[in-house]
Amino acid sequence: MSNTNLMKQLVKELNTASDAYYNGRGELMTDFEWDAKFDRLRQLEQETGIVLPDSPTHKVSADTMAGQKETHEYPALSLAKTKRREDLVKWAEGRPVWISWKLDGLTLVVTYDDGTLTKVVTRGDGHVGTNITHLARAIEGIPKTIHAKGHVVVRGEAVISYEDFDRFNLESDEEYANPRNLASGSLTLKDPYEVAQRHIHWIPFTLVHTDEEIVSWGERMDWLKSVGLGCVDHELIQQPDINTINKAIDRWTRRVTRRENPYPVDGLVITYDDTNYAATGSITGHHATRAGFAFKWADESAVTELDHIEWSCAASTISPIAVFKPVELEGTTVKRASLCNISECERLNIGGKGTEIEVIKANKIIPKVINIRKKVGSLDIPTNCPVCRAPTEVTESEASGTKTLHCSNPACPAKQLKKFARFVSKQGVNIDGISEQTLQRFINLGWIKEYADIFHLPTHVSEIAHLDGFGEKSASNIVKSIEKARTVEARRLLYALNIPLCGQDVCNRLLSAWPLGELTNLAKGKATIQGSLFTPKAEEQISLIPGIGPEKAKSFVQWFSKEENQTAYDKLMLELKIQQTSNTATGAKCKGLTFVITGDVQHYKNRNELKTYIESQGGKVTGSVSKSTSFLINNDANSTSSKSQKAHQLNVPIISENEFIDRFSSEE
Repeated sequence: MSNTNLMKQLVKELNTASDAYYNGRGELMTDFEWDAKFDRLRQLEQETGIVLPDSPTHKVSADTMAGQKETHEYPALSLAKTKRREDLVKWAEGRPVWISWKLDGLTLVVTYDDGTLTKVVTRGDGHVGTNITHLARAIEGIPKTIHAKGHVVVRGEAVISYEDFDRFNLESDEEYANPRNLASGSLTLKDPYEVAQRHIHWIPFTLVHTDEEIVSWGERMDWLKSVGLGCVDHELIQQPDINTINKAIDRWTRRVTRRENPYPVDGLVITYDDTNYAATGSITGHHATRAGFAFKWADESAVTELDHIEWSCAASTISPIAVFKPVELEGTTVKRASLCNISECERLNIGGKGTEIEVIKANKIIPKVINIRKKVGSLDIPTNCPVCRAPTEVTESEASGTKTLHCSNPACPAKQLKKFARFVSKQGVNIDGISEQTLQRFINLGWIKEYADIFHLPTHVSEIAHLDGFGEKSASNIVKSIEKARTVEARRLLYALNIPLCGQDVCNRLLSAWPLGELTNLAKGKATIQGSLFTPKAEEQISLIPGIGPEKAKSFVQWFSKEENQTAYDKLMLELKIQQTSNTATGAKCKGLTFVITGDVQHYKNRNELKTYIESQGGKVTGSVSKSTSFLINNDANSTSSKSQKAHQLNVPIISENEFIDRFSSEE
């Protein structure tokens, strides 16, 4: 194939993959593959002196989402990239520079005028983007107002944390390949409520314009925080040479491998502190030569042999996991990698046992199969669920065309993963050491089918000790946590049962009226109060409890009226010792007041203990700030959290824990 034809092929493959990637339609190739093809294309362009019109080396990858188009007031140009640290040193020219995350999300340009949000626009092709202002309230980190006058333009990245990404994939009918793909797909949705469920967070990385004269990039970041916005993590390198650059990159790389940053990143960015000097650079293609320089890690890869495909059932999907001969990557031993879904298996052309595969840790974190060196056999898609043995079915998403495998049994224990996770949570029966991922493994092994089974896990202690990532100490700790959790407060147990509409506040209110035993018997139609049998009137009695009402009462009674729930509850009660403390207020220091608590506490053991004290003094604690909120308790005076921003907007007083103690202390 001639160089020109090869270049045409590379341009087509890269642009097709970018279009899918930036518009939430699935991943057609890994970042590793894309970078390799991109570097090959750039090399051919340098060798031949030819640059094809649609070459991605000379244009910004764009979203093509539908909606009103907006021309950017300030073009959102891309940064030159390198995997060589020496290039960063040369670019810095010995001038003070800042290093920060290259966040892996979707760039949004946000504009304020006299402190009020006026528009939010996607990056698009760098010159024209899509107006998504109607979704602003669904994106965390974009407040309606800021403490600034004049015209303000800020560029930032819309990202989804690994934790929220994993949670979404567990709960969703389709599985996304990575957080970045989920973020871009989410912003094509029209319903703000639906977008809000994805927990997208916008993090500013550039103050594009303010009417104030601020030359230092570092001071511009401080200014963003002072007006009520966040900003990307950053560190100053005063004298950038190969030694200081190496040390800085090594420090930030360790932060990635330790997952200290909750959001995905695909590299680092260095930026001149002198923004006036940065603005003097020229424009090459779609790159501003002095606007910044991006460093991408050179992924370390290893070739190994596939042992088998493990099918893991979680929530609504059954996901394939490649299990292979162990290899060393980025200083750790790797022997498993998620293959996401059927579509990814087909794209890779994965085979069976003995297939030679190439593996990396994408962005230093996630093990990923990137290439099939030699295929042996074929992929065997299970026809029965690995958990309940019900028939499986392959479905294809209308939006992205992604094929995923599902269990046809709506009562499959694996589909109850979120319920089991709530059951063992700190707010539930509080079994330390059992995470959602651990529950998923135990369910797939057939050890957990109902709540009571969790308390039978000690019979599997030797098997747990031999699982990957565990050991005798971990297994022993799980057993200790389970035994400790056998004594549980009634309110925690009631919350842990996952009764619809019965959150923590509802559980507290229910138990303030009756002891747990009487309450559950009443719901089952077996309770007697003053000699009367409560059956049809159980809902009426419960609905009379302040703050409950008919809808919550009906949900509570209906849950206990189902035979399968009664059976599961009765089995569970054989494992537990219930403690019930009175919820009646013992004082009145907080009477009639509503509080919201955010951030860390110092004097109380945790926020729940502070909440308990407020309720004991006749007060109320809610999860969000509203017009009815009396005080927001926050120890961070400079917090830019959404709750703090909302409190400022509504003129809700913000007090520290010390101030709360001074005003509402239990001491007379």
